[in-house]
Amino acid sequence: MFTSIAQAALTAKGGQAYALGGSGCDEKICAEGFPMPDVAVPYYVDAALDSAIGLGCVSREDALSLINDAPLAALLHAAAAVRDRFKGRSVSYSRKVFIPLTHLCRDYCGYCTFRADPQAGVQPYMTPDEVLAVAEAGSRAGCKEALFSLGDQPERVFPEAKTFLKSLGFDRTLEYLAAICELVLEKTGLLPHSNPGVMGLEDLRRLRETNVSVGLMLESASPQLGRPGGAHWKAPDKVPSLRLRTIENAGQLSMAFTTGILIGIGETPEERVDALLTIRAAHEKHGHVQEVIIQPFRAKPDIRMAQAPEPSKEDLQRTIAVARLILGGQMNIQSPPNLLSEDYPDLLKAGINDWGGISPVTKDFINPEAAWPQISSLSARTASAGFVLRERLAIYPEFSTRPEFINDHLQPHVQKLLGEDGYARNGDQC
Repeated sequence: MFTSIAQAALTAKGGQAYALGGSGCDEKICAEGFPMPDVAVPYYVDAALDSAIGLGCVSREDALSLINDAPLAALLHAAAAVRDRFKGRSVSYSRKVFIPLTHLCRDYCGYCTFRADPQAGVQPYMTPDEVLAVAEAGSRAGCKEALFSLGDQPERVFPEAKTFLKSLGFDRTLEYLAAICELVLEKTGLLPHSNPGVMGLEDLRRLRETNVSVGLMLESASPQLGRPGGAHWKAPDKVPSLRLRTIENAGQLSMAFTTGILIGIGETPEERVDALLTIRAAHEKHGHVQEVIIQPFRAKPDIRMAQAPEPSKEDLQRTIAVARLILGGQMNIQSPPNLLSEDYPDLLKAGINDWGGISPVTKDFINPEAAWPQISSLSARTASAGFVLRERLAIYPEFSTRPEFINDHLQPHVQKLLGEDGYARNGDQC
């Protein structure tokens, strides 16, 4: 039945819908939205949608109603209306170079093709010269971000990792990473963004000197994924409480932070909601989460979960839309375009406002089978969907002009690349 979702949240006016959106429980905002979908909405779902887009508040009970029972068309329209009210019709991306500092990792996640054990004839880490060569190629191609991805604490289990680090004067991978970030920043001007796994307060403090932002996917709030046979079995660094501690530590240090969830790895819809609420709570406490990624599992032949089913496009859209309504219109929400192949513009219907990092130089080492779209194609398809593509830095505009989030040492490097509106200087606006 149609009740307040038709009458208040999406009020038909002149053939168009008007949506109420908010980022806080005390505010009501009316904004032009989309033509209202002609679907029946159960009364309890209607109440949840009304709360989500009318008051900007979603309780756990409401979120569970939305993810389990909301008609997809109504859910997508609500999420897109909230996104448009706060983000407009701009969609951002970061032009990056991907630097896999090491594939060695002490975790054995069932879905990961990035990690590796030591192999004869293969050096355990990229050398400083190798890193610089990739970074310089990125700089020549107009990249502004150096994304560092690497395995978690390999020196704790692999003697080969420890020996390599010792040869360069380091005891830990995170120490080597900090030095390499400094090298890339000073030699190329690219702005580092590191995803090195679980980090302590002092590790983050050290990275804050050279990284404009850091990241760690919460992935899931479900401890059951760590049970034998689960996606996080034999992955000690995937304990949700450990990852949440890293997110909280970054907040204490005022570090712009990227996190998110991985869907389709054995979690339930309820556990997706709990993970998103956990992220929301951390951001409400510290105000430092710059971006939330909703990433779908993709099966690969050489992983333990090779036969596991992948989330459908509709499942991904539903989760993104619920994330938008839980996290509100102010949050930046991203889903990687290369993981949905040709259908990726459909993710815009679910309320995202960012495509993430796109590299014209390097492949996606996490999902090597899934090529990023060419930036020219991304721009054209984004425009066809009615949006303007904007290039940002590795730190979002909301944070790039706030000095408490940028170390003094980083400020001159950021200012060289930062436009007046917080996006990339001389960046794409297509």
